[in-house]
Amino acid sequence: MPPSRDPTYTPPAAMPDYLIRQASLRQLQVFEAIVRLGSFTRAADELFVSQPTVSMQTRKLADALGLPLLENVGRQVRPTEAGAELYQACRAIFEILSNLEMKVADLKGIKCGRLRLGVITTAKYFAPEILGAFCKRYPGIEVALKVSNRDRIMDRINANEDDLYILGEFHGDQVEVEAVPFAPNPLVVMAPRDHPLVGEKTIPLTRIAEETFILREPGSGTRDATLRVFEQHGLRPRVRMELGSSEAIKHAIVGGLGLSVMSLHTLTLEGTQGPVALLDVEGFPIMRRWYLVYPTGKELSLVARAFLAFVIESIPGISERMEKMWPTLAAQSTTAKPAAQDD
Repeated sequence: MPPSRDPTYTPPAAMPDYLIRQASLRQLQVFEAIVRLGSFTRAADELFVSQPTVSMQTRKLADALGLPLLENVGRQVRPTEAGAELYQACRAIFEILSNLEMKVADLKGIKCGRLRLGVITTAKYFAPEILGAFCKRYPGIEVALKVSNRDRIMDRINANEDDLYILGEFHGDQVEVEAVPFAPNPLVVMAPRDHPLVGEKTIPLTRIAEETFILREPGSGTRDATLRVFEQHGLRPRVRMELGSSEAIKHAIVGGLGLSVMSLHTLTLEGTQGPVALLDVEGFPIMRRWYLVYPTGKELSLVARAFLAFVIESIPGISERMEKMWPTLAAQSTTAKPAAQDD
C-alpha cells in the first residue's frame, strides 16, 4: 500500500501542503476564538455553534498537527507552545483575508470588513458615538468594541488582540506603540450639587484632602493620576471606597459618599449642570489627551486605516464639544503634556 493511503502514515514536516489539506478555515476560526476568549463555551456562543462542535473541530485540528494545542489552567483554557504558534498564524491569516475582503468590496464600490477596537473604561462615553458616525459612512463595516481598564487594555495590546486602541495616560515603557492624539481628556474634581465647596474659587488641595474620596480600582489611569497629584503636594486622599465603574462613582457622589476625580467625558450626557458639580480646585483640571494607539510595526488593515483617518477628521468636532462643557478648556489644553510621558 502506498504510504499516502496508509491511515497510520504521518507525513514528514517538510511537506508544506499537509496542513492545508488536513485543516479547514473553520477549524482555525474555532481555535482562534477559544484562545482569544479563553473558553470553549464563549467561543461556541460567539460562533453560534454547540460546544461539542467546538470540541470536535479543535480535536481534529490537533490531530492534523500531531501536537496538543490547548491545556486547562484552572478554569481557563490556555494554548500550549504549539497552540500559541498556531494562534499567531491564525491571526495573520484572518488579517490577510479581512484585507482581501475589503479590497474585493472596494472593487465593487462597497466598503466592508470588521473593526476591532479596544478602549479604556472612560472612553466608553464617546467611543460608541465615533463608531456610530463611522458606521453611517461605511454601513458595510462590522465593529467589535472591548471596554476594560488600562492594565487589561495594555495586555490586549501586547497580545495584538484588536486593530486599534483608545488610551489616555499610559507608561511609555510598557509597550512600543504609535500614538495619535485626537481629543482632550481633562480630569476634574466632582462633588454633589449641594456640597458646600460648590461655587468656591481656587480651592486649596489641602482643603480637598480633608474630604472623603471615591477612587477607581487599581489599574485605572485616572486613579494613578489622582494619587500622583496628591503625592506631589505631600498629601494623601481619605479614601472611603473604590469602585470599578464611573457610573457607580457618579451615583456614590450624588449619594454624598465623597468626592472623586474623573474625566469630564463621564458627564457627556447629563452635562456639567446636573446632579454632579465640578469644583474649582488648585492643580485641576489635570490635562490629559486621548490617543488612538496601535503597536509599532503593526500593519493596519484597510478598515483600521479608514477608522484612523475618520477619527483624525473628527478631531475639531470632539474638541469643540468638550470646550462647550468647559469654556476654559481651549487655553488649558495647549499646556497639557503628552500622556505617554507619564509625568
